[in-house]
Amino acid sequence: MTPEQQILLDKAARSLQAARQLNNTGFSEFAASRAYYAMFYVATAFLEGEGLSYTRHSAVIAAFGREFTRTQRIPVEYHRYLIDAERIRVRGDYDLEPNIKETEAEELISRADEILNFASTNVDSLPP
Repeated sequence: MTPEQQILLDKAARSLQAARQLNNTGFSEFAASRAYYAMFYVATAFLEGEGLSYTRHSAVIAAFGREFTRTQRIPVEYHRYLIDAERIRVRGDYDLEPNIKETEAEELISRADEILNFASTNVDSLPP
């Protein structure tokens, strides 16, 4: 694992911890955002291991799917989790009224935890 990948996975873990705390204290739309960012940091860590770097979220999401799920190097549902989380994050961040339920945020947190656990074990041992 590269130092950059470790930094990204650590950041994902902190973001996930923040998501849990926010969701437990009634801030589900902000929890959903932090859960998305946890997944985003994991996706970025995987791409970093391939020497790939992007500045736009859409480019990270597309490259993650192309490089890892389309090639079946990681479970295909992880790309869908990231796409869904990004859509929910945009809704939570930009809609004026809080519109993310606690259960919806909890599902994103659970998915982010699943992806982070997979990455922590496999980020440096994926087949080419």
